[in-house]
Amino acid sequence: MIKVLMRFVRLFFGLFLYGVGIVLTMNAHIGYAPWEVFHAGLALVLDLPIGFITMLVGLIICVVSFFVGERLGIATICNMIFVGIFMDLLLAWEIIPIINNLYLGILQLVVGLFVIALASYFYISSGYGAGPRDSLMVALARKTKLPVGACRGGMEVTVVIIGALLGGMLGIGTLLSAFLIGFCIQIVFRLFHFDPTKIEHEDLGVSLKKLLAYLKREPSIQQS
Repeated sequence: MIKVLMRFVRLFFGLFLYGVGIVLTMNAHIGYAPWEVFHAGLALVLDLPIGFITMLVGLIICVVSFFVGERLGIATICNMIFVGIFMDLLLAWEIIPIINNLYLGILQLVVGLFVIALASYFYISSGYGAGPRDSLMVALARKTKLPVGACRGGMEVTVVIIGALLGGMLGIGTLLSAFLIGFCIQIVFRLFHFDPTKIEHEDLGVSLKKLLAYLKREPSIQQS
């Protein structure tokens, strides 16, 4: 039980760091991050709220990742829900400064990208699955045998181009994020000697079966 609890601590610590990293890049104030450019472009074309588009894109990516053989787990669902909650809380508390200087903004953006990379390490290594975009990154790494950093960088550049063509807001921060996120992830993963393609993730079905088995066993434990 302690082992399971520590895995959940690792998972939610990683998701919290992910929210911190995204808010750091947003408050750098030098341009939308790649996926936000893509989401904003789709929102303009489809005339739908960007929050709904973000969830819809996440769902589509989950389906694609599943069909190319990537396991989806508790972390996949939690990523879609809790990263947004943590972001809203951090923005409401205003504890991360909004930068109005280009050079300081670039510095904060790079720090944010490294925080996102560290967050990815923590929550992916919990073994409960990866978030939608990280699931696709890992699936591409498995299929292509390319480094995860290269796969993530390729994803970011692709969505930036599509998002810009659809009308999403582009800035220097967008380009920096697109080209640097892959390097940041590669550096952090190498620092921790972490290969996400070797993690055997526990899928959602297995996690639910374990939970049901534990709940059935709990009354007998209490009686004894």
